[in-house]
Amino acid sequence: MEPTLPFTRTRITLLFVLAASVGLSLSLIAGRVIVTHQIRFLFLAWNLFLALIPYALSTLLGLARGPLRARLLLPVGAAWLLFFPNAPYLVTDLFHLDERPDAPLWFDLALILSCAWNGLMLAYASLADMQTLVRLRLGPLAGWAFATVALLLSSFGIYLGRYLRYNSWDVLANPLTLFYDILNRLLHPFAYPRTWGVTMVFGAFLLLGYGTVRVLGRAQAE
Repeated sequence: MEPTLPFTRTRITLLFVLAASVGLSLSLIAGRVIVTHQIRFLFLAWNLFLALIPYALSTLLGLARGPLRARLLLPVGAAWLLFFPNAPYLVTDLFHLDERPDAPLWFDLALILSCAWNGLMLAYASLADMQTLVRLRLGPLAGWAFATVALLLSSFGIYLGRYLRYNSWDVLANPLTLFYDILNRLLHPFAYPRTWGVTMVFGAFLLLGYGTVRVLGRAQAE
């Protein structure tokens, strides 16, 4: 039988909780724009939309069945891997936190933390779906290997986005330059210490966070 991700009551509850949490972030962004007449943090709404894409893709792939799953697996899986770094990338938006005269620092902190939290939760929920699909086919070890590689690649993607200002669509819009920058860092790793520092530190942070979330879920289930 084709393995699927069941649309259980827990999954429906998770959808509602994630929707409420993202709604809070959007409300904080909208409130700041309305009160201050500044669109300074409006980009966070776009970043949240990008973070939703991998979760939508993993949900679509998990709910598909039979021949449809087989046809979707390669293109949707590739698209998921391409957009997945956009979710944990929201953590780095804390770089934008600063004292500003148009809003209290505590409010901006809550706003950015809310978006960063949603990025992490969407990333972990999406990765859990994908890991489950791999585990059902190839076993638990392959599932965790997939999750680890995905988080390390996403950390490298965070570096590409934050410091080199690449976006997911640059794979199609600017592939040669993107490929050159990646290959250059792979061939000359010691010339780019920040690249690998960001990748390894964020990779460890994301992996430990993901492991914590999974263990907490199992502890509650027991």
